Amino acid sequence: MKEREVEKMLVDGIRKLGGRAFKWVSPGNDGVPDRIVVLPGLPAIFVELKTITGRLTSLQRVQLKRLKDLGQTVMVLYGEKEVTEFLKECEEVMLHDVQSFLNAGSICMISFMRVRGLRSCMMS
Repeated sequence: MKEREVEKMLVDGIRKLGGRAFKWVSPGNDGVPDRIVVLPGLPAIFVELKTITGRLTSLQRVQLKRLKDLGQTVMVLYGEKEVTEFLKECEEVMLHDVQSFLNAGSICMISFMRVRGLRSCMMS
């Protein structure tokens, strides 16, 4: 599956959940994540999409780390399987007590998704 197909799958899935996956184009800031996912009542999630064999460039790693250092939620999803898992987890989070997730902030979202096995780009 090509990266643009993986991206379309994310966009369509997020839309079905009542959210938006905005394409992020930032002139002068190459390497920013592909999409900013916004779901009702949840913090924004910056998502970089790759094919199963895709790799982050060094510039992408720098930009993802900058966002993380600013306290943002950053995910890197590899292929159709991880996008599907991410969408299921977003749906689960939305079904739980959203207020408890908001009170804990985006760290709770990251922890929840890490526990579920997704690769997040939270570099230490």
